[in-house]
Amino acid sequence: MKAVRYHDYGSTDVLQVDEVDQPTPDRDEVLVEMRAASVNRVDVMFRSGQYGNLPLPSIPGGDGAGRVAAVGEDVETFESGDRVFASGMDRAEGGTFAEYATIPAEKLARLPENVSWTAGGAIGNVGATAWTALEELVGIQAGDRVLIHGGSGGVGHAAVQIAAHSGAEVITTAGSEEARARLQELGASVAFDYENDSLAEDILAATDGAGVETVLDHRLEEYLALDLSVVTEGGTIISTMGHVPETNGRPLYNKEVTIQPLKMDNHPTRQPVLERLARLMKQDTITPVVADTYSFDDAARAHQEILAGGYVGKLVVTP
Repeated sequence: MKAVRYHDYGSTDVLQVDEVDQPTPDRDEVLVEMRAASVNRVDVMFRSGQYGNLPLPSIPGGDGAGRVAAVGEDVETFESGDRVFASGMDRAEGGTFAEYATIPAEKLARLPENVSWTAGGAIGNVGATAWTALEELVGIQAGDRVLIHGGSGGVGHAAVQIAAHSGAEVITTAGSEEARARLQELGASVAFDYENDSLAEDILAATDGAGVETVLDHRLEEYLALDLSVVTEGGTIISTMGHVPETNGRPLYNKEVTIQPLKMDNHPTRQPVLERLARLMKQDTITPVVADTYSFDDAARAHQEILAGGYVGKLVVTP
């Protein structure tokens, strides 16, 4: 089969299309004929070597969608021909930038017939992250006010839709006027330019001075002070960036704010959240936005584009 691989860490130049053996599923795995795979920023970090010395050669991709080709002996929940989508693949399990991938059954769910391969391939990791943050860690409810930084990104655009579906008042940020308008179409009450010097004042004005109960932030090192200025007493700031910057603690103490780190590696069983996402997609409650698609030969360009940004939603690679 064909697969995108890199044999050394480095720039996008290390990505190449190889002919490799088709994998065989273990007892608890499913062999999936991949139709679409999402491009995630973490893929870029793995490829560039920022995550240390991992086994090489390596196939990028931690989520995607496709059709079941075979199942392991212990798998009873799927059968050949099923449409499925995945989330949470790690480097030891192989990647999804391939014509076939073996995926643990617990990281798969059925993809509704009305959802395209590219949409299914786009939602896995970002949808699971957004759902875990807002529904499992916070338990967002109707009437809550939520600030979602970078709403045009993968996690951001999924979080906007999940929060809006829960009945929350969603405030988000994006760089371009076009992106901000699109986010309001997806359910945001208001979208601000994240480069605006009066961003904190704008957010407070949008809530009549009350602030927001929840903040979802992927750049806490840049926005922590702003977050603390707009979050309510007893509010929660969820960080998806992996660490919490130092603070003098006074705003945290005065407001009794909780900073909640989110590391998705601590949530390896993805099936329940994927099944929930599948129901929401089937109902057209959540619509994964696919900004562009790339062939295997263009995988390097996809990695370049995800760093350049400027789009809403996700980039997807197809065999």
